[in-house]
Amino acid sequence: MEHALSPATLTELRRPRPYPAVSVLTPTHRREPEKAQDPVRLRNVVAAAKKQLESDPGVSRDRRADVERQLDQALAEVDLTHAEDGLVIFAAPGEHQVWSLGRPVPERVVLADTFLTRNLVSAQAAERPFWVLSVSADRITLWNGGTDRVAEVRAGGFPLTRSFDNFDAERQERIGDLPSTFRDEGTRHFLRDADTAMSKILRDDLRPLYITGEQAALSALDEVGSVTRDAVHIAHGGLAHGTPDAVWQAVRPLVAAEDRKSTDEVSRELESARGRRAFAAGLDEVWQNAREARVRLLAVEENYRATVRDDGDHLIPAESGDLDAREDIVDEIVEQCLETGAEVRFVPDGTLADADGIAGVLRY
Repeated sequence: MEHALSPATLTELRRPRPYPAVSVLTPTHRREPEKAQDPVRLRNVVAAAKKQLESDPGVSRDRRADVERQLDQALAEVDLTHAEDGLVIFAAPGEHQVWSLGRPVPERVVLADTFLTRNLVSAQAAERPFWVLSVSADRITLWNGGTDRVAEVRAGGFPLTRSFDNFDAERQERIGDLPSTFRDEGTRHFLRDADTAMSKILRDDLRPLYITGEQAALSALDEVGSVTRDAVHIAHGGLAHGTPDAVWQAVRPLVAAEDRKSTDEVSRELESARGRRAFAAGLDEVWQNAREARVRLLAVEENYRATVRDDGDHLIPAESGDLDAREDIVDEIVEQCLETGAEVRFVPDGTLADADGIAGVLRY
């Protein structure tokens, strides 16, 4: 199942497909007892997608059979043992993808000529993704970080490995010879290669970067690197060969501190915008400004959800299941703001109590 949404991946997902491009969304659960219902719910929503395909006169028999096969293959790939808060299946002629999201989604089936990406976009923004680069003299590992975990990245040349005769990094740490290891020209060339590879990763997908390693490794990387020089350094060795949980525990305090700092910055920006009358609060007011591309900064509480109907002029509260109800209006707003160049920040629940959970700083 997919987790990391890069700009290149998003562009590919939004590419027009031969009709039908099927998007299947369903909420999932991390814990019992709610988790027990997920397999049945998933099978039911996939069955509903097949029923829509069968009743659509615009779908030929051959194309329907192709997409149904893709749905079956996607269903077989789903691992609900490690479910998060939402699941999205994309299926089109000749292709399928399964996405696990750390943000709830409404149950929905959509047939169109593009995949429905707004829930992926919103989940990615809410996760506040970051990179972790773990450095040693013989291995450099890249980790993709999110809300509560990291996972190893095997792309872009990573992990970088290096082998040479009679080298034992752990022994050199024990005998105190690690600094001389990182003065070695071969090792420094290895670090330059990592910096070059990381530079390309950041060009394609810019995020905060944390670097872990022995102090000697961090100092050497500072001397030979470029993009890595501006990263947050964590003097913690052994993680290039470590487990995801060990890496997460090492970076977690710094990530939490950055989150608190970010929340404080958002609060100050919103307060300043109030004084300049460049402030929007509440779902309807923010939606109106988002449609006009006036939002420069969007702030949303992490668990804020709303179901509405659009009467043409305003958003009206609605119940889930009502005719024309829009259950993911918050994700729509997030995607709309991102597409018009706004910055989107998710903040802890209660931060925007006086704005009903969602607020914006306006451009004019």
